[in-house]
Amino acid sequence: MRADIVLPCLDEAAALPWVLARVPAGWRAIVVDNGSTDGSADLARSLGATVVHEPRRGFGAACHAGLTAADADVVCFCDCDASLDPGLLVDFVRDVAAGRADLVLGRRRPRARGAWPAHARAGNLALARMLRRRTGLRLRDLGPLRAARREDLLSLGLTDRRSGYPLQMVVRAADAGWRVEERDVPYLPRAGRSKVTGTWRGTWHAVRDMRAVLAEPRVTPAPGGREDAQR
Repeated sequence: MRADIVLPCLDEAAALPWVLARVPAGWRAIVVDNGSTDGSADLARSLGATVVHEPRRGFGAACHAGLTAADADVVCFCDCDASLDPGLLVDFVRDVAAGRADLVLGRRRPRARGAWPAHARAGNLALARMLRRRTGLRLRDLGPLRAARREDLLSLGLTDRRSGYPLQMVVRAADAGWRVEERDVPYLPRAGRSKVTGTWRGTWHAVRDMRAVLAEPRVTPAPGGREDAQR
């Protein structure tokens, strides 16, 4: 089954060849350039990716621009820093297409020292616990490797355009009654310096954005969404 893979990108020229070489055959890589100054957009285009420009800075802004540009039935998301192998998404898409899950997330399992800084891991664990209290979902990670049907994702009405976007997707999916599954995936040291988890300040801003998402009231999905389909 064909899928589109959204790859938010900000100065990832060092990682792009590795990442794009691992996109499954027949799938479309959508590299969303979020203001790169290292030639990432031109490099991605030369390697066969579809390039979308999103001038508004923010991880969520880049992810959502890629989602709206996608046209495949199933859309995947993956970081563009070589920390995660997009080839692992084949099984995710298979589960979604077969109806075994509505949203599949990758649980990151570090394969090398320094792949996941202690402060970032602690922040992720705290958010997973808050997510459990808010939704009842017993997830152990809120990783960026994920897959779901495009129309279902659009029905969630996602509004966060910063670091809270991935969490808002999970919260609203849970509120809509989606079946959310988690799969272990190897987590590798990223290429270059992280804009978020590489610093305490970046991690703090991400945690702040995500806590704001958890404080939002429950949102009823748009008509025609998965919750309506299950009634």
